[in-house]
Amino acid sequence: MITLEEATLMGINAPWTHQRIIAKLLIRLGTMFYDGRIQLEPLPEAMLDEDKTSPVPDILLHDNVLDQTRVIIEITRTKSTKADFKKIKQLIDADDYGIQEGFVYDYKLNEWHKYKRDEGVIWDKPSFCEAINLDLATLL
Repeated sequence: MITLEEATLMGINAPWTHQRIIAKLLIRLGTMFYDGRIQLEPLPEAMLDEDKTSPVPDILLHDNVLDQTRVIIEITRTKSTKADFKKIKQLIDADDYGIQEGFVYDYKLNEWHKYKRDEGVIWDKPSFCEAINLDLATLL
């Protein structure tokens, strides 16, 4: 049996605006991946560990060579930003999945928030993803 906290970590938020943003990011990142411009594969609503029940970020960027998820992205509304940021922070700090960077995008306020392993909260250019050398905000 899973705990309420685990269920929350695995929960899916699916308002249409939320799904549109995921689709837009996924299409643009996917095109870049399949054209060879970025090395991390974007996957939507995928478990962090394929072999067992695990958290499911809105989008993850996976390194297929190292078989590690390097980046996670959560899309949210203002009221859920704090909880989603706490979730990405916990996942990165736990070091169970190899995640280096986590992003939360608040589509109501058009604000990006970033957390990075060994550095914490990133205030300067919070939409810039170092793993793929790209400002994610330019994709929306």
